[in-house]
Amino acid sequence: MVNKTTSSSIFEEISKLDETSFPPVHLWNPPLCKNVDIRIDREGRWFFMNSPIGRQRMVNLFSRVLRYDDDGFYYLVTPVEKIKLEVEDKPFLIVDYNLSGNGNKQMVTFITNTNEEFLLSSDHPMRLVIDEKTEEPSPYVLVRSNLEGLISRNIFYKLVDIAMKNKSDLGIWSDGIFFRIG
Repeated sequence: MVNKTTSSSIFEEISKLDETSFPPVHLWNPPLCKNVDIRIDREGRWFFMNSPIGRQRMVNLFSRVLRYDDDGFYYLVTPVEKIKLEVEDKPFLIVDYNLSGNGNKQMVTFITNTNEEFLLSSDHPMRLVIDEKTEEPSPYVLVRSNLEGLISRNIFYKLVDIAMKNKSDLGIWSDGIFFRIG
């Protein structure tokens, strides 16, 4: 049984947030609110009590108070409480990108499913993980802090289309750095 007072108080706290800033969740250590089921699937869809969260504004606000802790779990954190989330892969999905420049002067800006934009750079590096069984690639990029996003299959294939060879590696340039993608 969900404690409606507890779950509604975290929602109230989150709804007070500014939609463009990131609160200092790394500084907060509130008690854990149990019995609230929130999960993010591999496609970046958010669910509350097994129902999709249909309001994009709410998903965007939730994403601003997301934290990944040393215990290997993701949490929504406010000054008064935190909720553990189940995340199937990564909490963000890269759904689009913009290019400017070309060659090693190229800049790639990624856009997440929560409308965050950032430059692929040393502050936001990309890494590629190859599944040993299927040999399928999973490309990830650091969105912020220690929170990564999965680059959607569609965007990854578009990146492969614009990729260049550097020695024997296939990759893309952004912010003067060559990021290997194959």
